[in-house]
Amino acid sequence: MITSDEIKRRLWDGANELRGSMDASRYKDYMLGLMFYKFLSDKTIDTFRIASGMKQNSEAEVIQAYHENYAQYPEQLVKMISDVLGYYVLPQHLYQTWISDIRSGNFAVQKVTDSLNHFERTIAVKGDSDDFKGLFASSTLDLTDTALGSNLNERNKNIKELVLLFADLNMVALQKGDVLGDAYEYLIGQFAMESGKKAGEFYTPSQVSEVMAQIVAKTKLIRSIYDPTVGSGSLLLTVSKYLSEDERKSLAYYGQEKNTATYNLTRMNLLLHGVRPEKMTINNGDTLAEDWPEDPQRPNEGVQFDVVVMNPPYSVKKWNRSNLKVSDPRFEIAGVLPPDSKGDYAFLLHGLFHLGQQGTMAIVLPHGVLFRGGAEGEIRKRLLEKNYIDTIIGLPDKLFTNTGIPVTVLILKKNRPLGDPVLMIDASKTFIKEGKQNVLQEKDIAKIVDTYAMRSEEAGYSHLASRDEIIENEYNLNIPRYIESIDEEIPQDVDAHLYGGIPYENIAELKVLQETVPTIIEQSMKELRSGYVELTVSIEELTKKVLTDDHVIQKSNTVEQQLRAYMDKYWALLKNVDGVNNIPEIRDAMLTDIKELLLGFNHIDEYDGYQIIVELWKDMLTEDTEIIASSDFYTAGRTRVPLMVTKGSGKTKREEQDGWIGSIVPNELIMNHIFAEDVKAIEEKEARLPEVEAELTELVEAAKIEESDEEAALIEALNDKEDAFMIGAIRSLIKEAEKGSTDYTLLKKVEDLLNEKTTLNREVKKLHQELKEATEARIETLTNEEIDHLMHEKWFGSLVSKGMQLIESPLTEELAVLEQLQNRYSETLSTLEQESKQLEQELEDMMQQLVVSEF
Repeated sequence: MITSDEIKRRLWDGANELRGSMDASRYKDYMLGLMFYKFLSDKTIDTFRIASGMKQNSEAEVIQAYHENYAQYPEQLVKMISDVLGYYVLPQHLYQTWISDIRSGNFAVQKVTDSLNHFERTIAVKGDSDDFKGLFASSTLDLTDTALGSNLNERNKNIKELVLLFADLNMVALQKGDVLGDAYEYLIGQFAMESGKKAGEFYTPSQVSEVMAQIVAKTKLIRSIYDPTVGSGSLLLTVSKYLSEDERKSLAYYGQEKNTATYNLTRMNLLLHGVRPEKMTINNGDTLAEDWPEDPQRPNEGVQFDVVVMNPPYSVKKWNRSNLKVSDPRFEIAGVLPPDSKGDYAFLLHGLFHLGQQGTMAIVLPHGVLFRGGAEGEIRKRLLEKNYIDTIIGLPDKLFTNTGIPVTVLILKKNRPLGDPVLMIDASKTFIKEGKQNVLQEKDIAKIVDTYAMRSEEAGYSHLASRDEIIENEYNLNIPRYIESIDEEIPQDVDAHLYGGIPYENIAELKVLQETVPTIIEQSMKELRSGYVELTVSIEELTKKVLTDDHVIQKSNTVEQQLRAYMDKYWALLKNVDGVNNIPEIRDAMLTDIKELLLGFNHIDEYDGYQIIVELWKDMLTEDTEIIASSDFYTAGRTRVPLMVTKGSGKTKREEQDGWIGSIVPNELIMNHIFAEDVKAIEEKEARLPEVEAELTELVEAAKIEESDEEAALIEALNDKEDAFMIGAIRSLIKEAEKGSTDYTLLKKVEDLLNEKTTLNREVKKLHQELKEATEARIETLTNEEIDHLMHEKWFGSLVSKGMQLIESPLTEELAVLEQLQNRYSETLSTLEQESKQLEQELEDMMQQLVVSEF
């Protein structure tokens, strides 16, 4: 089975190889457009297959029957397929027909153009399938574009290779379990990263989408969702991911997009994710210029939605080209129009206008909306007085590829109880660096969402701002006014620098050590003077005492016991996963349970544990469970697949098989557990090789010291990079040397070592090949018990040790602070005076020696 990760890798590698120098933001239209056409063709074939009772027939047989039936009953067949799908692709225009033409040597770009144009014409004639109109318009899919090739032959070749990229992918099968939709979304994200500043036109970074989606998904009843700047549709789809299956089935998707190519991308993305055409209403239009969607029965109220999500273009200049007035129903609530130089609040007010009374809105905007004055200050004040602003989340800068500015997510509601404070969350410092970008990890997202759900306060991270506080700050919502950053730097203590000792108030602030091992800390110090202490043991000794303390050991044992129970529970579920649709449920349960498990222990960061399980899923569980779900655990464990490697470069670049690997059981684990003795034998021989090299180096160094003619020749011979030439040169020198002489003895030692090195290299290479072949053969004969043992080691082998690190890390971090304090105050005024006196004395002695030497 091909997994979702394999599909993603393959398609993206193919895209990079085929697009050449073409701009990523442009190439995506061709690649994603043709991928979608393959989906339409596969759906057409699948619909015919089911209707004609050919479920067991091959694709070639079904296509042949489709041709024959269409020749006899064209109108009836078209109507039948169209009634089911809302569209149809004729036999001669199928994607599979292009593939057949390529393989028979009859392919031409014009055939692709004709097929796309025919689909456009049939949709236009049908009239009631707006969801498919204009998807392949020449304005976005121009196959005569010279960027695809400077001449017809080049374009023919490049488009042919792009068509073949999807040739063996069954889009209907991949749509099950959302594998196809995930791959499509992944490609959109990859193209966004490659597109730089242009990415903002069509993509919201996944971590920002996740924050917004997980928050709004907590709305009690969600029947409709609206994104007025819909882009690729990723925000809509991310929200739906967190809804129940029943909620997703009945969910109405609404969106508007100004850019036509991106508008097409939205529709394709939703359809590929299995959204039914009748459940999606996407409009190609300017959100601010004219209100949409409108209810003709209630023109001044606007269509209301349970959820509104938005990532609008930031601070749009001259947004009011339509000369809108404050009397526009969307802006009436503010009492003033947003400034024409910045459209941020115009988008916010549009979204709020369409938010239902019980709904939730999430919008991501530049940080400036929290504190800028003028008309924006007036709008912010009005929104706060109306009690609409629920939560403000400050995010890091450099999250987006198209801007480096910090952004904020605003959560708005119309049904907030009077007097409810505004939740402030400062998540601007919790991220990791990936290249030039900052990235929120899953644990950072989980903490934001949990803080929102529990409306909890944490020093330096979150705060519930009362109405009085906000009024006191003149409706300025700049997060640092409400959340003071925690200064990690410990202030310098002048007395400690002058007279030594560690300030006891600094020791008292080491909360984890003080609450976990207070007795050990107290016994490891003595008072120098009031308020100052010094360590009576080394940091190394103190660390050993802390980590072997009974309380720490007991805590470790309890955590280990609970982690093993956690592993036992999910080992059974993972082994027996039934169907790819059940995989997300298991993943979510594992993440929830690890948080709850670790919450029971003081001084363990449950979000660090959460990230450990996230990485486990990323690294192996997602792919493994997909494979297991398509067969069964033990069958997958005994399945091997070709190991493909890339060889050559440029025009000679090619994929070749280089042996076999286990479908889920890693070859390395089989080697280390089943062929442990063979691995040990190889390691022993490999360990001898550097020893031989070291002995040769010693002999060369000895020869350099003597440096006779023979030694010089020896050094020259040993500088040869090829062992065979080196040995030949040494043997020639042995023939010339006098037997029994020092040179002869030295040369014979060198010859013996070189022979040993050659033999070792030959044996190691042979043993590696034999071990590789034995491992590859062993995959298919693994017993159930062996598969159990190896897979448990793969999935959970390091989980307990990582759990122990969660206990030890807070302790060792504070011990490091203690060491820093000790080093900081180790040099006092008296020690500096002593050093100064010593230097003065040494200088005086030196001067006296100089005076004596003159006489």
